[in-house]
Amino acid sequence: MNYPVNEVFETIQGEGVFTGVPAIFVRLQGCPVGCAWCDTKQTWDVLEVNKVTPEQVISVDGTIGRWAEHTAQSLIAAFHAKGFTARHIVITGGEPCMYDLRELTETLHNQGFATQIETSGTFDINCADNTWVTVSPKVNMKGGYKVLAQALNRANEIKHPIATENHIAELDELLQDIDISAKTICLQPISQKPRATELAMKVCIARNWRLSIQTHKYLNID
Repeated sequence: MNYPVNEVFETIQGEGVFTGVPAIFVRLQGCPVGCAWCDTKQTWDVLEVNKVTPEQVISVDGTIGRWAEHTAQSLIAAFHAKGFTARHIVITGGEPCMYDLRELTETLHNQGFATQIETSGTFDINCADNTWVTVSPKVNMKGGYKVLAQALNRANEIKHPIATENHIAELDELLQDIDISAKTICLQPISQKPRATELAMKVCIARNWRLSIQTHKYLNID
């Protein structure tokens, strides 16, 4: 299966459960969700005019919505060609779950990699059973997509961006009928705002949840 890839790079995972873990990020092109604060808006549209060669996306580029077709095997070959040493693969976007990720994740696992998906929870999640799924629920976004119970139930980690008490209430409503006993719940302050961070800390302490800080933004790394 061919996947539209926007960029591939090796770095440190900056947020959530795997904060601090060396990782290879595979960013897929395409997302109709429309988050106002999105910091990768260049990934929203899959435009034929922006299609490039597979080699051109094995690097960081946050300027235009360029993309190239890659298979699981061609991505693995690119990892080796670049000399990447990380064994943790983060599949992100865009919205990666627009695509069936079973072939990609299963092939990566068969080659000794661990996989993680970062998704908005607005599409059904199709991936290997042992893929770690991080759902960052996007509620009432411009695209009009609903957060799906299938995505929340599949999630290993629910990482919710917050700035106000209303965001906590949104999360409570989403989780009302979800068994979270075996899930990690993370609150992530939006845009590193002090008031949002203070609120997230307060709620995490009260509920024994986990605080997720976007450490890569403080460190100024990708």
